[in-house]
Amino acid sequence: MKSTLFLLLFSFQILSAQTDTMPTLPYYEIPEAPTSFTANHVAARMIDGLGFRYYWATEGLREEDLQYQPGEEARTTAETIEHIHGLTQMVLNAVKNQANVRGEQKETLTFVEQRAATLNSLKEASDLLRSSEESEMENFNIIFQRNEQTSEFPFWNVINGPLSDALWHVGQVVSYRRSSGNPLNGKISVFSGTVRK
Repeated sequence: MKSTLFLLLFSFQILSAQTDTMPTLPYYEIPEAPTSFTANHVAARMIDGLGFRYYWATEGLREEDLQYQPGEEARTTAETIEHIHGLTQMVLNAVKNQANVRGEQKETLTFVEQRAATLNSLKEASDLLRSSEESEMENFNIIFQRNEQTSEFPFWNVINGPLSDALWHVGQVVSYRRSSGNPLNGKISVFSGTVRK
């Protein structure tokens, strides 16, 4: 009996230690707002708003939520989340001035890996924008490359393209999870970017 109790307590300590060392994902709550209104800060705050909404739209999704499909022509929740991941990579690539290479083989990620990668990409893009000079905004172009052909568009297209599109699809995930019986946590406030206790 003592050995069983010891083993149980030892296992609990190991699990607790692992939980304490696991990295936490960004956007549980929205970061503090910048102190000044610049183009860079406004763009970063838009990304933060997306990150917060994405965090909670995807928090606690079950397998049946991921497989939910509202109709034959629609994407599943998992496919929608994969699309959001691709859109957020475009946003990050623009801020890093890197090309989005068409036809490139994409890495296969689990839902957990994809969620973490998406949130971390959004955080990186926001941090880069916050730390950049306002004059650099004109360099944050969205670049597409297919073979030897390259096309560039200004950051305006990031805002009305992948950033707005990702917000749109996060709303779909929220709707889908409600339809699959797992509604969004009622304690989050998208207005304040906080979680009510």
